[in-house]
Amino acid sequence: MKHDNMLAMILAGGRGTRLHDLTKKVAKPAVSYGGKYRIIDFPLSNCANSGIDVVGVLTQYESVLLNSYAAAGRRWGLDAKDSGVYVLPPREKADANLDVYRGTADAISQNIDFIDTYSPDYLLILSGDHIYKMNYDKMLEYHKQNNADATIAVIEVPMKEASRFGIVVTDENNVITDFQEKPAEPKSNLASMGIYIFSWKALRESLIALKDQSNCDFGKHIIPWLKERGDRMAAYEFNGYWKDVGTLGSYWEANMELIDIIPEFNLYEEFWKIYTSSEIIAPQYISADAKVDKCIVGDGTEIYGEVHNSVIGPGVTIKKGAVVRDSIIMRGTTIGENVTVDRSIIAEGVTVGNDVEIGIGEEAPNKFKPAVYAFGLAVIGEKSAIPAGVKIGKNTAISGITTAEDYPNGILESGESIIKEGDMA
Repeated sequence: MKHDNMLAMILAGGRGTRLHDLTKKVAKPAVSYGGKYRIIDFPLSNCANSGIDVVGVLTQYESVLLNSYAAAGRRWGLDAKDSGVYVLPPREKADANLDVYRGTADAISQNIDFIDTYSPDYLLILSGDHIYKMNYDKMLEYHKQNNADATIAVIEVPMKEASRFGIVVTDENNVITDFQEKPAEPKSNLASMGIYIFSWKALRESLIALKDQSNCDFGKHIIPWLKERGDRMAAYEFNGYWKDVGTLGSYWEANMELIDIIPEFNLYEEFWKIYTSSEIIAPQYISADAKVDKCIVGDGTEIYGEVHNSVIGPGVTIKKGAVVRDSIIMRGTTIGENVTVDRSIIAEGVTVGNDVEIGIGEEAPNKFKPAVYAFGLAVIGEKSAIPAGVKIGKNTAISGITTAEDYPNGILESGESIIKEGDMA
C-alpha cells in the first residue's frame, strides 16, 4: 500500500558516545549488526515494507560511510520513479549561519523546505539507531482513527529503567495527558520509542514557533508546546521486539539474541524482510577441521578454527587453532592462528596476531571509562592491530595499531586501555 501523503524522516546523526570504539570513525546507524546488516537497515526496511516511498535521512556525525550507504535507495526498493532515499546533511543557508543540527527537532526544522516540496499530510519521524520491525502503516491508521495531531509509539519498560527514557502518561483512551523527559521519578513505565507521526500542519506550526529555541528537541520542546496548545496526542503501544543499542552491553546482547535456539528477533521471516547491501559475493568457507555451532556467519568468511555462540561478519578470516566464543567479530577482520577470543566485540578491519588471548582473567572496572567499557567485554576498535603472543583481560579497550611494547609483560590487565590515536574522551 502506497502513502503519497506520509513522508518519513530518519534522524541518523547519532554519535553513539557510549559505543565509543565502534563509533569512533562511523556514525552509530552505520554500525554493523547481526553479521550482515547495519543498524539503519531496520528503519529503512520498515519504511519499504510499510509502503513509504520517500525517506529523508538526516546525517551529521562521521557521515561519509552512512551517506554513501543510505543514498543507494535500491537496497530497500526505494529507487522507483516517485520514490527515493534522500541524504540530508546540515546545510549552510543564506539567512542563518547554521551548519550543524542542534537537536532532533532543529534537524527537521532546517529541512522544512525539503518536506514542503512533497506537501505531506503526515510526517513520520524515526531514529536511525534502533533495532526492531514495525508496520508504520498500522500506526498511521491509529493516528487517523484517534484524530490525533501527534502520535508517539511507546513500549513498556521495567519501572527501574524508566528514568532513562521519555515517559508518557495516558488516560484510558490512550490519549497522552503528561510527558516526562527522563524523569527522576517516572509516573508510568510507558517509554517513548522516538517514533512519532505528526500531522504536518501542526508540526510545521510548532517548528516555526520554536525556531529560535536553542537545541530544539521533540521530547523537551515540541511535545510540551503542542500539549500546552491543546493539540490531541495519542500513544501507540508497540508489543514487539525493540532494542536501543545505546551501550556496548546492549549491543552485544542484541547480537547474541539473534542466535538463541528460538531467536527473540527473527531475521528470517519472509513477509517482513530486512534489506541490506551484500557487496561481498564469495560464499563462506568452513574447512574440514573447523567447528562451528550456534553462529551467524557472513558471506565471504573463512573459518579454519572453532567458533561457538558468536556473530561473525562478512569477509572475516579465523585461522587454524583459533577458538572464538560468545563474541562479535565484524567485517574484514583477521584472527590469527591459535588465538582465543572470549566475550569480545572486535570491530571492522582488525588484525589479531597469532597466539593472542582476548577476554581472559577476572573482571576489574575499566580505569578510563568504567561506565562504557563494562559488561565483562573486551572491545577492539576499527582497523586496530594486536601483536602476536599478547594477553588481553576483561573490560578492556584497544584502539589503533599496537605493538608488543604497549603490553607490559605481554599483558593488558583487566580494566586497562590502549588508545593510540586521537582523544577518546
